[in-house]
Amino acid sequence: MTVTGEMLIGATALRGREGEIHATDPATGSTLDPAFGGGGAAEVERACALAEAAFETYRHTSLEDRAAFLEACAQAILDIGDELIARACAESGLPRGRIEGERGRTVGQLRLFAGVLRDGGFLQARIDPAQPDRQPLPRSDLRQQHVALGPVAVFGASNFPLAFSVGGGDTASALAAGCPVVVKAHSAHPGTSELVGRAIQSAVAKCGLPEGVFSLLFGSGSKVGGALVADPRIQAVGFTGSRAGGTALIKIAQGRPQPIPVYAEMSSINPVFLLPAALAKRADAMGKGFVGSLTMGAGQFCTNPGLVLAVEGADLDGFLASAGTALRAAGAQTMLTPGIHAAYVEGVSRLSSNNRVQTIAEGIDGPGPFQGRAALFSTTAAHFAEDETLLDEVFGASSLVVRCPDAETMLRLAHELEGQLTATIQMEPEDLEAARQLVPVLERKVGRILVNGYPTGVEVGHAMVHGGPWPSTSDSRTTSVGSLAIDRFLRPVCYQDFPQALLPEALRDGNPLGLARRVDGVLGQK
Repeated sequence: MTVTGEMLIGATALRGREGEIHATDPATGSTLDPAFGGGGAAEVERACALAEAAFETYRHTSLEDRAAFLEACAQAILDIGDELIARACAESGLPRGRIEGERGRTVGQLRLFAGVLRDGGFLQARIDPAQPDRQPLPRSDLRQQHVALGPVAVFGASNFPLAFSVGGGDTASALAAGCPVVVKAHSAHPGTSELVGRAIQSAVAKCGLPEGVFSLLFGSGSKVGGALVADPRIQAVGFTGSRAGGTALIKIAQGRPQPIPVYAEMSSINPVFLLPAALAKRADAMGKGFVGSLTMGAGQFCTNPGLVLAVEGADLDGFLASAGTALRAAGAQTMLTPGIHAAYVEGVSRLSSNNRVQTIAEGIDGPGPFQGRAALFSTTAAHFAEDETLLDEVFGASSLVVRCPDAETMLRLAHELEGQLTATIQMEPEDLEAARQLVPVLERKVGRILVNGYPTGVEVGHAMVHGGPWPSTSDSRTTSVGSLAIDRFLRPVCYQDFPQALLPEALRDGNPLGLARRVDGVLGQK
C-alpha cells in the first residue's frame, strides 16, 4: 500500500490544496515524504455531507453486520503488514515493539466492540408493559433503547499514532454505536494515518456500507478542526490532546446553535501516594519500579506518574535515593515530535529554576535532536500548596515528589488536587486505615485508582475507566477506553404505545434478538 499524501473523503482519495504537511522523523530530524495536502472548508463540507447521508442507513445496520464491519477493519489494518509498522516508527520515533503492541491494541479495540455489538447489552433495552386496568390511571406501553447520536468528529492523538488515532478507540466506539466518523488526522503522523484510513475505507467498501461511514481529513493549525466541530451535521467529538486544544474545541461546540458534547481527554499528573508502611518495607523496590513507569515511552503517556506524595523521613529518603540512582542510569529517549520535545524541555527548565524545588536526579543526556532526558524533583508540602504552577503537567519523563510533614497534610493535599485520570496507592496491610481515608477522596478526583502498581498501561476491557474529572477530561461520566466508551455516542429514546411492526427489533415481543432486557423493572429477562 503506497502512501500518497491524499485525504480520504468517502470512497474517494484527493489531494488538499490548503498548504502542505510533512512528517518529521524525530529520531533524526529529517523530513519524510510525501508532502500531504491540507484540507479546507470544501473538504470538511464534503466529508460531513457524506457522513450525514450515510447515517440513517448505517445506524440501522444489523448488530451482526456492524460487528462484521469492525472485524473487517481490524483485519484490513493487519493486512497492511510491515509497511504500517515501519511508517509509524519513522513518524513517531517509537521502537518497533511498542508500535507492534499498539497495532495489537488497535485491532483488539475493534474486535472488542464487535463483541459488544453481538451481545447487544449496550442498547439497554427496557420494557414497561401496558397496564390498562391500573388505578387510578392506566399505564401506557413504554419501551426504551439507546440509539446513535449522529456523525462524529474524531481527532487523532500525537502520542498514540495507532491506538488513539484514525482507527483507535474513539473511532471504534463511535462506529460501534452506529455513528459515521470523520477523522482529523494528527499532523505528526500523516503517513500512518493514511495507511490506516485506507484500510478502513476498504472495509467500508467490502461490507457494502455507504461511503460516508468514514472519511479522513488532513490540515495544519485549527482551520480544519474548528470547521469540523462547528459543522451542524457533527453530533459529538472525540479528542485526545492538550488542555488548550480541548478547551478550544469545547468553546466551539458550546457556541453552536445546537451545542454538542466534546469528549476531550486533556491533562493529568496521576498522583502516587506512598503510605508509611509501604515506604518502610519497600522503599528501594518502589523507587526502581516508579522510575520504570516514569521513563516508559519517554514518559509520553497520559497516565504517566507526574506527582508523588509521601510523609518525609528516612523511609522517603530511601525511596528518593533508589529512584535517583535508577533515574541517573536512564538514557534519554526520542520524543514524539519537535513540539512535544520543546514543551518538555521548557517544563523541566521551569521546575529546575524554581527556587522552591530541589532537583533530585536527571537521566543521561542523548545525542538525538529531540531526546527527552528524565528528571526527578522534590518540594515541600507548604511550597506545593502555595505555588499553582507546580500542578502543571510536564508531558514527558518528569515527576515531582511532595514531602509532607504528616499523613494529615498528605490527605489535605489530595483534597486540593485537580481531577486526574488515575491515582495510585502504595500500601501494606498496616496502611489500611490510612488508605480507607484516602480512597473516598480519590473517588471524587480520579477515574481509576490503583493499589501497589503503576498507572502507565491501560487495559482494554469491560471494567476499564480511562477518564476523570476536569481537567483530565471534559466529562467525568465517560471513559475513552473499554466497552463503556460506546455510551458516549448513544442517547435513550422511549417508544410509547407503538405497534409491533414499528418497534426496533430489540424491543419487540418475543425478543427476536435474544437480548437480556429489563422487563417491568426486572433485569435479565429474555
